[in-house]
Amino acid sequence: MADKGTLYIISAPSGAGKTSLVAALVDKLARVRISISHTTRAIRPGEEDGVNYHFTDRDSFVRQVEQGRFLEHAEVFGNLYGTSADWVAQTLRGGDDVILEIDWQGATQIRKQLPDAVSIFILPPSLETLADRLRGRETDDESVIQQRLDGAQDEMSHYGEFDYLVVNDDFQRALYELEAIVEARRLVTTRQSARQAATLQNLLAQR
Repeated sequence: MADKGTLYIISAPSGAGKTSLVAALVDKLARVRISISHTTRAIRPGEEDGVNYHFTDRDSFVRQVEQGRFLEHAEVFGNLYGTSADWVAQTLRGGDDVILEIDWQGATQIRKQLPDAVSIFILPPSLETLADRLRGRETDDESVIQQRLDGAQDEMSHYGEFDYLVVNDDFQRALYELEAIVEARRLVTTRQSARQAATLQNLLAQR
């Protein structure tokens, strides 16, 4: 039996620190990969196509939706985002864990298709901290920041739909909690029995 990876859905309001936490988690743990979303959003300074996102135009995105190429897709603040179904399936079959950074709407779509996915919601410690983090990015104007803040409470109201809840008050503590979730999931019997097949065979050979 092959060791199949686990799909993790990680959601959070913009500014909660999700992207930084996920990047640090991938640096710490082997065999964890981030799904790179496709988006119609304009590329920002410092971003790279194929690294941060697969940037595409709206017509191309819509064609891929019609072809069933996305595991999930959604429109957020006027931009389209989608997750490649083929890439996720192939990566999980290879035994790597996959992280999807998506909003709660996308998470709902994923859970319906893949009920074994593990979902995690990340909260900021306060609305004031969330506002400070958004302004500290210096990537959006005040109208966009206010739009994100206005939508944040609605997003956060869906936390109860997720398996795990992490509050990003202290970055290292939040990172430890994410790491603990992934490591614990790797120890479930179905995954361990695949990974430790030779050991199990040796231990039980004399029965």
